[in-house]
Amino acid sequence: MLTVALYVTGGVLLLLGLVAAVTGGWVVLPQLLIGGLLLLVGLAIERWRYKPLQAGRPDPRWLDTGERFVDPESGALVAVYHDPADGSRHYIKTWPEHGA
Repeated sequence: MLTVALYVTGGVLLLLGLVAAVTGGWVVLPQLLIGGLLLLVGLAIERWRYKPLQAGRPDPRWLDTGERFVDPESGALVAVYHDPADGSRHYIKTWPEHGA
């Protein structure tokens, strides 16, 4: 929900920047454009960098790192696995909800 609100905020900032450019609002134009672009690029990087949680059983090739944490967004307990073939990390949801 927060992510959607931030995407909307970034889009509104860019739209206001466009309106400022058309109406001659040059004083606020850089703030609106730079703020909107930074917000949208930051959200895109966050989506690319942080992988979504996977459900189900881990691949037999993966090694359990022993790391566990509670996902702050879903409240699920997450186990971390490592794939030695390509060095990637995988996040497996182990409980539907923390404390359930």
